[in-house]
Amino acid sequence: MNDSEITRDVLIFLVAAVVIVPVFQRLRSSPVLGYLAAGLLIGPHGLAFIHESESAHALAEFGVIFLLFMIGLDLSFARLRALKKYVFGLGSLQVIFTWFLIGVIAWWGGASVETASIIGGGLALSSTAFVLQLLTERGERATRFGQVSFAILLLQDIAVIPLLIFVSLLAQGEGSFIAAVGGATLRAAVALALVVTLGRLILRPLYRLIAATNSSELFVATTLLTVLGTGWLMSLGGLSMALGAFLAGLILSETEYKHQVEADIRPFRGIFLGLFFMTVGMSIDIPIVQTHFGEIALLVIAILIGKSIITTLLGRGFGLQLSTALQTGTMLSQGGEFGFILFALASTLGVLPAETTQMLLAVIALTMTATPFMAFLGNLGFKYLSQREQKSEASADDIDDSLHDHVLIAGFGRVGQTIANVLSIGGISYVALDLNSNRVSKCRRIGFPLFFGDASQIEVLRAAGVGRAKAAVVTIDQPASASRLVSALKEIAPDLQIFVRARDNSHSRELELLGATAVVPETIEASLQLGGIVLNSVGAEPDDVATIIEDLRQNDYAGLSEIVSEK
Repeated sequence: MNDSEITRDVLIFLVAAVVIVPVFQRLRSSPVLGYLAAGLLIGPHGLAFIHESESAHALAEFGVIFLLFMIGLDLSFARLRALKKYVFGLGSLQVIFTWFLIGVIAWWGGASVETASIIGGGLALSSTAFVLQLLTERGERATRFGQVSFAILLLQDIAVIPLLIFVSLLAQGEGSFIAAVGGATLRAAVALALVVTLGRLILRPLYRLIAATNSSELFVATTLLTVLGTGWLMSLGGLSMALGAFLAGLILSETEYKHQVEADIRPFRGIFLGLFFMTVGMSIDIPIVQTHFGEIALLVIAILIGKSIITTLLGRGFGLQLSTALQTGTMLSQGGEFGFILFALASTLGVLPAETTQMLLAVIALTMTATPFMAFLGNLGFKYLSQREQKSEASADDIDDSLHDHVLIAGFGRVGQTIANVLSIGGISYVALDLNSNRVSKCRRIGFPLFFGDASQIEVLRAAGVGRAKAAVVTIDQPASASRLVSALKEIAPDLQIFVRARDNSHSRELELLGATAVVPETIEASLQLGGIVLNSVGAEPDDVATIIEDLRQNDYAGLSEIVSEK
């Protein structure tokens, strides 16, 4: 392939992505499906603009590497510890049971043990991209079912590593099935110990040295070197480059450079991962899918129903209410992007028949498409079951002891619900307390982690896990109650950050004396915002408006409290 052909292929890829992916996003669907559709359209089984592109496939492999690096970066050992009950308990059992049952059915249908294991492992995984997108859009990241769903996805992301190693070992033909599994486990353990040990010794000092140069280009280059270099070292040992990238991310997640690294690497991950999914779409053989459409449709229905049932039953075994377990099961019922990665690798290495691969790719794509519908069914089931469950009004004593690094919200009225929505969109866990039993019952029926309790009582605060919380937000609109709560919070957790909604300027000063970290006087702040809008609308310079408002804030709203008090 000459340079002009490579350039032509790259241009076709870019045009297809720019035109088709935004359409799927406008339809509130995952960009993954957009990339698949784009690849299908331009590929040899679509309009045949591109027949085969070795350079595209080579670049697409980097998408998998960067995706695994980002997963490692997002995990961190502390996060794993905080969710260990659901990650290593429920998540592990979900993957094992689903893998085993699908594998047994595939073996019973005539597949070899090795092939059945690959099929079971790939279909046991759910779509992290799809589920997190839905949870964020619906403001459910911080709900109980959202946290459980995230924990299971976390374990599934980790499980991809041994699955990729396992497929690679099968392709090398190293002994029996048991030997392959044992070898994969041993190599993974050795690699993990070696890379984590060396990485912790080398990476932090290296990044400290590079950061001191104040060169953003050098910082990005160091991150690319870390990702690709670690992957290359793993490949020298016969392991996957993706494993090396994952471990590099896991090590960097413990450093103070995590957020800058994540921001720098995200564009590379997005471009290469999109290219990967387009190459997957190109490889889907439409005639084969049409020939086996009946079988594919039955598999799609079986996967959606079967995975929902397995996850629901396991969730009940871990103490989840049936409504929450069902909602989690339906949300995680689809196949996932890692199934594409696993099956594409297995097909390329010759350990999965081409026709079987085509059917499996179609099954995953169709189950992913059905995710919004399954989430809708799960939400209906949750609402129906939560009304029938005995404990619609839960107290602070019912808060899960595993909750960690959350935000405690005292008061769940208009302001509290707005703050909860902001936290949920940002992926931050929260627990809310309120004394309005009607509000508690209604909010719990739609999945909010709201509990009945008087936040000014120290025992209630302890039950709400205030000692494990990152911060507390007080939105109570009664000044005396808000002051008592701040005093109680400072008594039980002196180092806790406390953010308070105040009635006016004098109440703000009182709360600050009691130890509040930051106080927002509601009436004055709203007046400031409105005044700023008026100034902008009548032609004042935006920079001047911002300066005026910020100066008033910095001077403790000087000159405003008297105006407000006279109203």
